[in-house]
Amino acid sequence: DQDPYFRMTRDVAPRLGYHKPALLHSTFFPALQGPQSKMSASDPTSSIFLTDTPKEIEQKINKYAFSGGCDTKEEHEKHGGNTDVDVSYQYLTFFMEDDERLAEIKKNYESGKLLTGQLKKELIGVLQKLVGDHQARRAEVTMDVVKQFMTPRPLNFKLSA
Repeated sequence: DQDPYFRMTRDVAPRLGYHKPALLHSTFFPALQGPQSKMSASDPTSSIFLTDTPKEIEQKINKYAFSGGCDTKEEHEKHGGNTDVDVSYQYLTFFMEDDERLAEIKKNYESGKLLTGQLKKELIGVLQKLVGDHQARRAEVTMDVVKQFMTPRPLNFKLSA
C-alpha cells in the first residue's frame, strides 16, 4: 500500500536535487518456536499452513507457539507476560481485526490477568476462522475461473498527447 509513495518519491527526489532513496521495509512472521528459529516448509511445526485443519492449528499453537509468559501461574499473575517475544500475541498483531480488542489483550497479558493458555486460545480462534474461510473460498475455484484469470487480454490504454 505504500509502494506508490515510494515510487513518487524516487521520481521527485532528483528534480529537487536529492539522490533517489532506496527503501526496503518488511515485517516477517516469527516461526512458532520464536524469533531464534526460522519458518520452513520442511518443518511442519514451524508455522501454520493454509492447508492445516482446525485440529492441526490448535495442536500447533498449543504445543509449539513460543510463550512470553512466566514459568508458573503465580509468577505470571504477579509479573505478567512479555508480548514482545510471545508468538501468539505477535500473530494476533497481524491477524486480529479489532485493534481495541488487541490492545485489551496486550494490557491483560502484560499485567498477568490473561494467561498464556487463554492468549493461545484467542489466537487459535482467529486462525481457525481465517484459514477455514480461505479453504472454503479456495474450494469454489474451478478450472474455468483459473482460465479466466490466466487468459491474456488486450490492454486498452489511451495515451494523451
